[in-house]
Amino acid sequence: MSDLLRDFLAEYLELTPDLYTQLDQSSLVQSYPRGTLVLRQGDKARRAFFVLRGCLRSFTLKNGEDKTLDFFIEEDPVLPLEFGTGEPSSHSLECMEDCMLVGHTREQEERMLAEYPQLKHVCLTLAEVMSAKLQGALSRYRSSTPEERYRDLVESRPDLLQRVPQYYIASYLGIRPESLSRIRRRISRGKFLR
Repeated sequence: MSDLLRDFLAEYLELTPDLYTQLDQSSLVQSYPRGTLVLRQGDKARRAFFVLRGCLRSFTLKNGEDKTLDFFIEEDPVLPLEFGTGEPSSHSLECMEDCMLVGHTREQEERMLAEYPQLKHVCLTLAEVMSAKLQGALSRYRSSTPEERYRDLVESRPDLLQRVPQYYIASYLGIRPESLSRIRRRISRGKFLR
């Protein structure tokens, strides 16, 4: 088992030798090079993920335009909307960097939870974190200007600005790259309105 996964799980539960061995032998941890699509829009979302290392981008292609929906970094769960439903995925997941991910199917998840009920606590905690993150992001997006969204991103997720190309940042903010350049220029000149 990856040391990263072991350390993360140890924050939430006591890792018994049996559970440690089971997780270690499950081979759920995989490495993916930058640029890999771990899920393609239109394919069935057979696996959910947890980011141990790297950055994933969720995006959709709509009318030929690439729209960035979200970014996932270390210790973020990644649960495709259609996970386990058999429906085609409404979005793709791309590795923005070399990534180390824990990936599991619905069947693997159910088997592990039945055998090790203490893992439910980890899953519930991650679900609460995901829910709060999504609610907060939606609320901020709907009630803020592009400049305010950019400022919020700078304050809450500054690492993304170094890890992700600016045109994906612009797409995530719902603006064109040229608009992001103007916003950044205004900020650098001290003309940013709060």
